[in-house]
Amino acid sequence: MKRVVITGIGATTPIGNNIAEYLEGLQKGKSGTVPITKFNAEKFKTTFACEVTGLEPEKFMERRELRRLDDFTIYGMISSDEAIAMSGLEEGNFDPDRVGVIWGSGIGGLPTLEAEIENFANGDGTPRYNPFLIPKMIIDIVAGQISIKHGFRGVNYATVSACASSTHAIANAFDYIRLGRNDIVITGGSEASITKVSLGGFSSMKALSTRNDDYQTASRPFDKDRDGFVLGEGAGALVLEELEHAKKRGATIYGEVVGAAATGDAYHITAPHPEGLGARNVMKLALQDANMNPEDIDYINVHGTSTPLGDKAETLAIQKVFGDHAYKLNISSTKSMTGHLLGAAGAIEAIAGVLGMNHNFVPPTINHFTDDPELDPKLNLTFNEAQERQINAFLSNTFGFGGHNSSVIIRKFEA
Repeated sequence: MKRVVITGIGATTPIGNNIAEYLEGLQKGKSGTVPITKFNAEKFKTTFACEVTGLEPEKFMERRELRRLDDFTIYGMISSDEAIAMSGLEEGNFDPDRVGVIWGSGIGGLPTLEAEIENFANGDGTPRYNPFLIPKMIIDIVAGQISIKHGFRGVNYATVSACASSTHAIANAFDYIRLGRNDIVITGGSEASITKVSLGGFSSMKALSTRNDDYQTASRPFDKDRDGFVLGEGAGALVLEELEHAKKRGATIYGEVVGAAATGDAYHITAPHPEGLGARNVMKLALQDANMNPEDIDYINVHGTSTPLGDKAETLAIQKVFGDHAYKLNISSTKSMTGHLLGAAGAIEAIAGVLGMNHNFVPPTINHFTDDPELDPKLNLTFNEAQERQINAFLSNTFGFGGHNSSVIIRKFEA
């Protein structure tokens, strides 16, 4: 099968609105948590989230176009534009019929849908819906918009698997290229889920942290006192490309995708298997797909949402798969900084690994204060500060409600 490399990355996140800013945020261990500004959240149990701040979409798109797009599409367009520019794709150096887009999102255009329902509910009962309601809210629209803007006529669709959505998108893009069906696939994910309905729904499940008095440290993966995740928003994009095609046009290569896998827990709609069975299986299959041994992995960017059950199950799964090598790994959850971007999490976390691999550091798990006695203290969970390390290969995990698990393995490119 053909080899698949990364020739461009882009990011719009709560700790940086482009790759350079995101890199700096990861290196410094920046918290992206802020009081919610998108609506009045004072009556909610949780009043904070990881918002994208300081972004000026008008610098990227015309106002008329912005009015026709939900925020999750805007974030996806901006991050994909950055990745495409980094990759050096330009007219004449690719066949548009062999360039595709596979994009992930767990929720899609919820802000648009929520606003339209509120307008109707607060009106006189006359249906006055925005004609762009449907194309603004549907999850597949980001892939369509990227394709339309750039004239990419290859594969084009969306993946939806809750918080595993964008890792599934990367895995599918990897398959399309290594099987020879496309030369290039723009992939990743975006989410704009900081809304009243989303905040209220996750709160009612008791999934969110309620640390309103200390919101900047609320996302505490692996800490004894973790009490839930912090909602995040944003997007991440990667340009995956067949190796010989990338070499032919002189593209810079930032890493090689070598393995991916997907499994189901078949256990519970929201809780992980207590022994991390699905997580264990997906990591094993990803290693098999990459034809790699556990000892070949230097770093794992874990799902690590800061929930009591999830963090424990994932560490157990890692220990089962990696054995003694688990103690030689660096493990970290960048959700401690960005919050949980739901369907976009896998994309920005894979990019975090790519940045660490190219700049010789492991992003930290910030906000650690108290060791959890139920977690093995010998695991290097990269607490509080980034650590210098040469990363030759890393694995990125994402798991979603419904028991969806996906892992991807990326390594340094070697000719």
